[in-house]
Amino acid sequence: MILSNLKLGVEVVGAHNLLPKDGQGSSSSFVELYFDGQRFRTTIKEKDLSPVWNETFYFNISDPSNLHMLVLDAYIYNNIRATQSRSFLGKITINGTSFVPYSDSVVLHYPLEKRSIFSRVRGELGLKVYIIDDPSIKSSIPISAANDSQVHSHSAQTPAPKIPRSEVRHTFHHLPNPNHPQQQQQAPPPAAVHHQGTRYMTEDMKVPTEPQPPPQLVRMHSATMAQPVDYALKETSPFLGGGRVVGGRVIRTDRMSGCTYDLVEKMHFLFVRVVKARELPAMDVTGSVDPYVEVRIGNYKGITKHIEKNQNPSWNVVFAFSRERMQASVLEVVVKDKDLLKDDFVGLCRFDLNEVPMRVPPDSPLAPEWYRLADKKGEKIKGELMLAVWIGTQADEAFPDAWHSDAALSVDTAASTLIRSKVYHAPRLWYVRVNVVEAQDLIPTEKTRFPDAYVKVQIGNQVLKTKPVQARTFNPLWNEDLLFVAAEPFEDNLVLTVEDRVAPGKDEIIGRVIIPLSMVEKRADDKMIHSRWFNLEKPVAIDIDQLKKEKFSSRLHLRVCLDGGYHVLDESTHYSSDLRPTAKQLWRPPIGVLELGVLNAVGLHPMKTRDGKGTSDTYCVAKYGHKWVRTRTIVDNLCPKYNEQYTWEVFDPATVLTVGVFDNSHLGDKGSNGTKDLKVGKVRIRISTLETGRVYTHSYPLLVLHPTGVKKMGELHLAIRFTCTSFANMLYKYSCPLLPKMHYVRPFTVMQLDMLRHQAVNIVAMRLGRAEPPLRKEVVEYMSDVDSHLWSMRRSKANFFRLMSIFTGLFAVGKWFGDICMWKNSITTVLVHVLFLMLVSFPELILPTVFLYMFLIGVWNYRYRPRYPPHMNTKLSQAESVHPDELDEEFDTFPTSRSPELVRMRYDRLRSVAGRIQTVVGDVATQGERFQSLLSWRDPRATALFVTFCLIAALVLYVTPFQVIAALIGIYMMRHPRFRHRLPSVPINFFRRLPARTDSML
Repeated sequence: MILSNLKLGVEVVGAHNLLPKDGQGSSSSFVELYFDGQRFRTTIKEKDLSPVWNETFYFNISDPSNLHMLVLDAYIYNNIRATQSRSFLGKITINGTSFVPYSDSVVLHYPLEKRSIFSRVRGELGLKVYIIDDPSIKSSIPISAANDSQVHSHSAQTPAPKIPRSEVRHTFHHLPNPNHPQQQQQAPPPAAVHHQGTRYMTEDMKVPTEPQPPPQLVRMHSATMAQPVDYALKETSPFLGGGRVVGGRVIRTDRMSGCTYDLVEKMHFLFVRVVKARELPAMDVTGSVDPYVEVRIGNYKGITKHIEKNQNPSWNVVFAFSRERMQASVLEVVVKDKDLLKDDFVGLCRFDLNEVPMRVPPDSPLAPEWYRLADKKGEKIKGELMLAVWIGTQADEAFPDAWHSDAALSVDTAASTLIRSKVYHAPRLWYVRVNVVEAQDLIPTEKTRFPDAYVKVQIGNQVLKTKPVQARTFNPLWNEDLLFVAAEPFEDNLVLTVEDRVAPGKDEIIGRVIIPLSMVEKRADDKMIHSRWFNLEKPVAIDIDQLKKEKFSSRLHLRVCLDGGYHVLDESTHYSSDLRPTAKQLWRPPIGVLELGVLNAVGLHPMKTRDGKGTSDTYCVAKYGHKWVRTRTIVDNLCPKYNEQYTWEVFDPATVLTVGVFDNSHLGDKGSNGTKDLKVGKVRIRISTLETGRVYTHSYPLLVLHPTGVKKMGELHLAIRFTCTSFANMLYKYSCPLLPKMHYVRPFTVMQLDMLRHQAVNIVAMRLGRAEPPLRKEVVEYMSDVDSHLWSMRRSKANFFRLMSIFTGLFAVGKWFGDICMWKNSITTVLVHVLFLMLVSFPELILPTVFLYMFLIGVWNYRYRPRYPPHMNTKLSQAESVHPDELDEEFDTFPTSRSPELVRMRYDRLRSVAGRIQTVVGDVATQGERFQSLLSWRDPRATALFVTFCLIAALVLYVTPFQVIAALIGIYMMRHPRFRHRLPSVPINFFRRLPARTDSML
């Protein structure tokens, strides 16, 4: 983007429902725009409370780096012609952080705001604001101060497409002003935030003179429900790049002060960059050479690809060897000639590791040098090799793209792409709403009948159909909404096919419409989308002369839009990592920064067999928002050390970070492991459970449910820190709806949400699977919990016991009150009576006493607050005591692949469980219907008794103080057992005799 051509485009579309100010029930309004010291003004629309301008202005941006600090102000005034003055009608303010490129811009209708508390405003203003860098567009001419009094003057405008007034009228008030003084955001986060796509790197690169001690386990945590200690969380106190972590705080040392890559342990690597060679000697009879380079140090080696028949080859490949695994002191870089039987030796270069320089960023990268090749005896020969050799850490710019030797004895660069670390960005998803209204002049294949028509709509692999319409006309009417998911950039077209059902199972195509998604209108609210007629294309080629003779053509009436006001759900709603709407104009500034350090894993289970022993080739995947990260694959290691750090911007505290561990099956025996990466386990961390600024260094057990039961596959050591950049914005988030406003204004059905979520996961998996290295579909599905909605007897029991635990407090209060009523402890009962009579005598103390009691409980519980993020609980999940058949049912395919006898047994069991649930739900409904029957006269005698009781109670309460009535009721409820009866009380008997609607059930 050429910054000198950068301009801010503002299209003033129109206003709606303005306040009348001319004394005649109308206003003559115009708009003034202010941005970066420039001011523009629209024309005046006389006597119109819903004016339409459709005028576009272009502002110069003097300093694009400060764009996020600028604001656009728009004022609407009423022109008073008699006095050549103006009166205020409203204003809006748009922050620079909300400006988007032209391709993302849509028309938004902003509610007008007051200038002061005494202002009276009404209505809204429709604007389209975007950034454009087209050098052919000239800036508009701003208004000078001398022309301020001339309200009829206006600046140069660029014509925009006409928008009908109905579009301006159909608006949705959804945009609060983010630029009020009390809502101004703080300065952008530190530089780390602006580089969230990269890792934080350390500055201290010196090799430690003594080995660092291993992390010390200082505390073990178990969740609220007791489970085995081996499944519990472990808090550690490791040495990281910033110092030792003790109690969530980093204790810095002098030599580590100022470190920015402080959430992982520092690891040293020997980097070797093989750039190119020149004037290599000929090795074949043809006078040429097929060279490749082999970098060797001890038992480790890396191999470049070979280049055919080239004496001046170029590779530009970087190899990284872990310093702690090197057991040699000499590095050899050998050039070889590729041959069918045995590769020929060409020449080599040797380096003493004690002489290799140390590189400390932000120093510039080490410049490669030409080295003369030598033979095996050390004598110089023909040919030179350009190399750069240095020692660095994860901070090095070459680290992400380097081939890593961590545990691989010999892997070439072709396989290195499968083990590199990678940062992925999931595509931005849109909901596509297609409203099929009607068709006109449909011509069936048989002229003697009316068509039995329906419309099939397709986007990529997504296909939906309208209901068939059997109408006695050639103009069928559907008026159905069909919803799809699409991802940017839009690669698929929207294809609509009108088909005629000629016979059962036989359909014939009448016509087709193809609409590119890039041409579909975007909207960020629920404004009305204007319909369009599309001509149906014939499915086969026809005679042009015959086509000219036809007077009419078949047409299809549609409303199509890209809905940007929704958040496209592509993961389980319980573990969402992002809740923002699709339209970037609706995004709010971030509230903080999340930093994750993936340290290591220990005690991993072998996932494959190599050379007769069990091993694993594991990597970690972390997902938060649109950003996915993947660490490098540590080959052949059951205790891998990753030590990679990543950052994310946080927009909502009610989101979840998910970290999964997988085995890279594509490096092993495909015959035994298949082509799917195997899951080792995952960790979920909710951002709202993290204290600001605290470093959480815990070892998380990797728990996976297998068909044989729950298993611990190892432990994953993480370092996590959440830093809040705007405390006011974070507190404001707690008052906002969880999902964007469109989810509540025009909600989807449960069936639609499930279908759209399935489509969204498939699209994300397909896009990420096209990256290099690919993030495979099984990884995306496991991280997104795609099967969380499927039936499971284990989950059903777990949810039932969760529900019971919620009511445990109520049951405990009821039991305590029952003990009071039965006088089991006379002293406690007397004290409760005294407290009760005090509250009855002074009823104004009841609510203060309740709130004070809750305050004291909260203060008391502060001592026992959780000091660690919650983790998987096997007891809560009912994974410890689950029956083997229930596990087999949970891991069964959908639809089932089991025998009919087994399915029959499970179906009968499901019916019994569902019967108990049905009974409970019916009992709750019965109690509610009995309450309704009190005054519905379904039982006339019962209703007459209750109405008479209400009259008597009203008279008694009118002449009797409330304190006396409350005291009598309370003392009666807590009366001594000597005055009690074993039979139910009269009110309970009366209530249970009331009729319910069960009599009407079939």
